[in-house]
Amino acid sequence: MSNKDQTIFPPATPQMSKKRADLAPDQVSAFRNFSKEVFKEGALDEKTKQLIAVASAHITQCPYCIKSHTKQAKQKGASNEEIMEAIWVASEMRAGAAYAHAAIAIDEMDKLEE
Repeated sequence: MSNKDQTIFPPATPQMSKKRADLAPDQVSAFRNFSKEVFKEGALDEKTKQLIAVASAHITQCPYCIKSHTKQAKQKGASNEEIMEAIWVASEMRAGAAYAHAAIAIDEMDKLEE
């Protein structure tokens, strides 16, 4: 992120994490436990889960998630090419959703013409 972006999105710092936890300690604890469980190796290995998270972060457009899960994907052994391919899958899904939802607009237009 550029310095300009950091004025829009405050940096993720330990102090910010502490403030969130102080404001809702039970929920933060539950979320952290949930997150640990979700990202543990299971039917999917940890690298694959991080690649899914990178793709999802691009769909939800969360800059914090993009940074965090890209770093974690690299730590779990993902290559730059695998990360970029996951981002392209996310791009197709986001574009595909817009295209698919055109059916709603077409249906509405058809109703208005009746």
